[in-house]
Parts: sequence; structure tokens; C-alpha cells
Amino acid sequence: MTQPTISPALVSAFAPSGTLRASINLGNPILANKDVATGEPVGVSIDVAREFARRLGVGIELVVFEKAAASVDAVKNEKADIGFFAVDPARSEGLRFTAPYVLIEGSYLVPESSVLTDNAQVDAEGHRISVGAGSAYDLFLTREIKAAEIVRLQGAGPALAALRAGQVEVAAGIRQLLEGEAARMPGVRVLPGRFMVIQQAMGTPAGRGAEAQALLSSFVEEMKASGFVADALKRHRIEGAIVAP
Repeated sequence: MTQPTISPALVSAFAPSGTLRASINLGNPILANKDVATGEPVGVSIDVAREFARRLGVGIELVVFEKAAASVDAVKNEKADIGFFAVDPARSEGLRFTAPYVLIEGSYLVPESSVLTDNAQVDAEGHRISVGAGSAYDLFLTREIKAAEIVRLQGAGPALAALRAGQVEVAAGIRQLLEGEAARMPGVRVLPGRFMVIQQAMGTPAGRGAEAQALLSSFVEEMKASGFVADALKRHRIEGAIVAP
């Protein structure tokens, strides 16, 4: 299928420097990781970013972060031109989002000995929940949790370590990551089901304008409809995520 020509004005809106700067969050292993052999970022979001740069006819620069909050700030502050984030009302200021392209489950991890068996039991007095500060599940739980205490730490690794050390009763995170932690070393288990669905979308600085948002949104819809996102998930052997409708 012939792709429509993108106007020079829109190319310039996305890549004013002539290179598309893509903000990549390595804190979400479903979407981005480091290649063990090369140390280079690889994953679904990198594949999508490269394809978008190809459509614009510009080069690409990957601006890599270890945490979601830093990745979001880079786009908000125009240190990057596009990014890949969970849609959340707390992130709406300064950003324009597309519809989601991938859906990811947020779940809870507890010690094997915990009496907790259900997500609904977590929000109770005396329970401490560790989260990566500024993550999608931190923002969600900040609004939803009424009785438990949220303990915000610098990323998923410290949040999981806090649970292992007995500093919290529950750790919240991406289901795939928590299942990997449970498989890596005994002593913890993932509660059944999920407490939220994380909607992963693309975003661009609000100042780039409505036309830029419209182009990015139509690109995302095409990436879903054409099978590009599904193929990328399969190619990178990702489980625990589905292509958004």
C-alpha cells in the first residue's frame, strides 16, 4: 500500500533538528530492553520508533531512560520528540497522546507466606505497597488506594527488593515482570488476576500541535491494524501484553 506523503511542515514539527529523538523507557521490559550482546536498546517501542522515523524520512536518536517518569519528562520538556508511555490523567499536561497500541496487566507480588489471596484484600490498614515512583501503577494506586500505604522507590528493582527484605507487604508492577521475579527465586508469588490494565500509547510534546497528534494517532492505528505491533511482540518473544483494539 502506498503511504501518503507527509508534509515538510509536519516532518519539521516532529523532528525540528532533522533527527527524530525517541524517548525509550527500559523500566518496562515488555516494550524495551538492552540487547545482551550489544548493549543496544531493543524491543517493540524501538521497532515502532524506527518505523515512524522511516515514514518521516529522517534519522533516529534513541534517548534512553531507566524509569518511566524520566522518559515522560524528556518529552514534556522537549528533550525528545516522541515517547512511549502508559496513558494516565496525571501525565496529560504538556503531552498529546495517541490511543493505546499495547495493553499490559498491572498485578501484585506478595511473600509466599502472605495471607493475601485476592487483589481486593491489598487496600487495608497496615499494608505497605512498594511501587516504582512515577510509574503508571504508582499514579493509578495514588488515586485508588484508600487505607494501605504506598512506598515509592526508584524503579521496579528496588520495589521488588523491598518486598524480599520484608520492608513492605506487597509490591505492585507489570505482571510479566512480577512473574519473572517469582520464577527467578522462590519465596514470593503473584496474586491472581490484575488490579489495572496499563494502556501503552505514543506521545509527543503538546506544543507540536493538533496536526502532529493526528498524524501520530493515525500511524499508531495503522501499526495495530497492519499487524506490525503483533509481529513485534512475537519477534521479541513478549508474553503478558496484547495489541490494543
